[in-house]
Amino acid sequence: MSLWGKSLNENYYNLEVKTVLSDLETSANGLTSQKAQQRLQQNGPNDIPSKKTRSIGQLFFKQFADFMIMVLIVAALISGLIGELIDSAAIFIILLLNAVVGTIQEFRAQRSLEALQKMASPTASVLRDGQTVTLPEEKLVVGDIVLLETGNITPADMRLIMVEELQVNESSITGESQSIIKQQTKLNENNLFTGDQKNCVFKGSLITHGRASGVVFATGLNTEIGQIAKLLQQGEEIKTPLQIRLVKFGRYLATAILCICAILFVLGLIQGQPLLLMFLTSVSLAVAAIPEALPAVITISLALGARKLLKQHALVRNLPAVETLGSVTFICTDKTGTLTQNKMTVERVFEGQQQSSHLAKDYEGLGQAFGEALAISNDVMQKDGIPFGEPTEMALFEYAKHSGFDKDKLIQDIPRQAAIAFDSQRKIMTTLHRNSSGVVAYVKGATENVLSSCLYAQHGAEQIDLNKNQIVAAAEQLANGGYRVLALAKRNFESLPEHINANTIEQNLTFLGLVALTDPLRAEVPKAMADCISAGITPVIITGDHRGTALAIAQRLHIAKGDPKMLDGKELELISDQELVNQVSSIQLFSRVSPIQKLKIVKALQENNQFVAMTGDGVNDAPALQRANIGIAMGQTGTDVARGAADMVLLDDDFSTIVRSVKAGRRIFDNIRKFIKDTMSSNSGEIWTLFLAPLFGLPIPLLPIHILWINLVTDGLPGLAFSAEPAERDVMKRPPRPYNESLFAHGMWQHILWVGLAVGGLSIAMLAWTIERKVDYWQTSVFTVLVFSQLFHSLVVRSDKESIFILGIFSNKPMLVAIGITVFLQLMVIYTPAFNRVLHTQPLPLSELIICIAVSSIIFWAVEGEKYLIRRGMLYQK
Repeated sequence: MSLWGKSLNENYYNLEVKTVLSDLETSANGLTSQKAQQRLQQNGPNDIPSKKTRSIGQLFFKQFADFMIMVLIVAALISGLIGELIDSAAIFIILLLNAVVGTIQEFRAQRSLEALQKMASPTASVLRDGQTVTLPEEKLVVGDIVLLETGNITPADMRLIMVEELQVNESSITGESQSIIKQQTKLNENNLFTGDQKNCVFKGSLITHGRASGVVFATGLNTEIGQIAKLLQQGEEIKTPLQIRLVKFGRYLATAILCICAILFVLGLIQGQPLLLMFLTSVSLAVAAIPEALPAVITISLALGARKLLKQHALVRNLPAVETLGSVTFICTDKTGTLTQNKMTVERVFEGQQQSSHLAKDYEGLGQAFGEALAISNDVMQKDGIPFGEPTEMALFEYAKHSGFDKDKLIQDIPRQAAIAFDSQRKIMTTLHRNSSGVVAYVKGATENVLSSCLYAQHGAEQIDLNKNQIVAAAEQLANGGYRVLALAKRNFESLPEHINANTIEQNLTFLGLVALTDPLRAEVPKAMADCISAGITPVIITGDHRGTALAIAQRLHIAKGDPKMLDGKELELISDQELVNQVSSIQLFSRVSPIQKLKIVKALQENNQFVAMTGDGVNDAPALQRANIGIAMGQTGTDVARGAADMVLLDDDFSTIVRSVKAGRRIFDNIRKFIKDTMSSNSGEIWTLFLAPLFGLPIPLLPIHILWINLVTDGLPGLAFSAEPAERDVMKRPPRPYNESLFAHGMWQHILWVGLAVGGLSIAMLAWTIERKVDYWQTSVFTVLVFSQLFHSLVVRSDKESIFILGIFSNKPMLVAIGITVFLQLMVIYTPAFNRVLHTQPLPLSELIICIAVSSIIFWAVEGEKYLIRRGMLYQK
């Protein structure tokens, strides 16, 4: 393999610059154009190739590769063959609409990789033939020398060879919110996390301060961001909980229907019924038993849920994801930009030698020197009234301005005269300013470095002896709380010193105070996290940030208590996949993890039969977002790549929207389950009626067209009305559904069985009674009892345990409208001569109609009794 094919694990951060240049066969003057062209031809452009996508046609036909859909197609074909063209057409229309919606959603999802091209800058300054030229970034090759300055987006992975005060924001790749201070010298440690490779910069990261030059050692798919692209391309399609349950349901249903229809066919023949009649009756029963409205109910429920969530600022990119939220057992969340604002903020201050620190927002009376140091000792610039600069300096600048120290006004009286730039050895930055008494030097940096040069502390307008132990203790307490702590100091001069360097300026300092900075929690996160826990969902923090920072955030959210179990990236590398699977359910904190490790954690949870939601905003989150059962990206602060890989996007970046989405998901699943419960109970009643009649020596009570009519009117509009059912009152107080829980759990199969028997028994009783009376309309009476029984059932099963009188008859108006329309259609079939001929019905006397409705209402009261027993804990308890 040529050196251009070296893996990302080549530790260029361990090598001296000369060795790196030699290894990459280049020089500090860059490549020649000829050699660069050869390498470009050999290795291809510096871009992220897109995965081959499916055509619209392929996506469309893929929607039919589902067992339940195939069963419905067979049912539609059989309906057409026996002459029931309307029923056949209705099934095909439903399936077609379902396929169109699915195709549109998947076509949008295919665009996730295209966003990777947007992450890099379109051009780069490169040394070619010893001259600086501007080239499209895709023409960069390994060995190129690239020049970087503030505001650039790094065009490739590079080893730095020259650095001037360089700071880089790598949050979209590593998840670390603070800008990283870069250096040129080699690092001696091995197996460093990406964010710790301080002499390298990576494709897609932002230069926030300074200048540098570097040599390219990886391009295209060999870069860190390219590795993420590979993970996205290799992503597997994860079935939703509902899809898994419906596949099982479809198989069991098809098997049961075939067996029952075969038995009914044989019984009819034994009884002496005509062969053709029994064949048509069996086929009609098979078609009727299939809940063909199910795809429409699911699609409408999901679409209505997605529409409602959009009003709450959650954009659903993948419809099944709406329901998946209701099954989530673990929420794996990135820290930076998801739980936090991805904006450094001064949260606490410690001035002079106070006894303790104070909340910055409540602290009043900031000392003049301390306030000036915060306001003017930085490189923050303003353009059109908008400040910009390095995130930490921006935080100090904004806090000072909030406290009444405006840099623009101060520098008119205290102009800057000189500066000593920050470097990674001193960890200090100093600016010198002329004031009315001479020159003042303001110093800021790491606490231990600044304190080592301090002799005094500022106390009001006076200088007092310094108590270093007290200040060190205060700094340690803040650091242990997850804060980044900076110390500020000053020194007065009569005039500007002749020699401006650290040795002459940064000595004999007067300590001014400490500032504690943090990336603060989003305001909505604590309550949203508490709501998740109360709903039985386990939150897990997975971040590229440091262990202490992750722990501090977890403690603020009450996720971690005491000494919680944590794993960092290095520890994850040392354990096997099986060890992680065994441990992962008990770990709620992961720090310093890479994108592939995030993916590994999500997979391990799924191996434990957990349904995982993954939230994130960075490029580094994208593979895990795609792999999770549901990926949730931030819409405002999130990268295009994260949004493209996610199933849902929070348009307002409000974490509490996830909680509302979980509620919506649970409601949708409940309503789909209620529809299945209703339609299967109804179909069960038809089956028992047809099955039991021959056993009692009675004639076949229904014609094939009656069965299809019942199926059309009782499963159609009332079934769709379940989509509008409000959420149950306890929907967010119960734990998530177990991974292997049957669709028929919690008494559903028992309900279907006894309600079916009850409907069948009432229908057989009506059949026997009317035949005993020798009336001509016996078949119409049974037909009517079946229809009204199912309508009463649809009304009463709107809740599994709440009484309809508590829910309110009018709380689901579409259901009332659907039942009203169905009643009208049924009366039209009974009393209209044209329909009498088509459906072989006869008008019922008013008294007979009232008796039929009264008999049917027994189902209503029986189910109300069942729910009463459930509320009392006497039925369907584990």
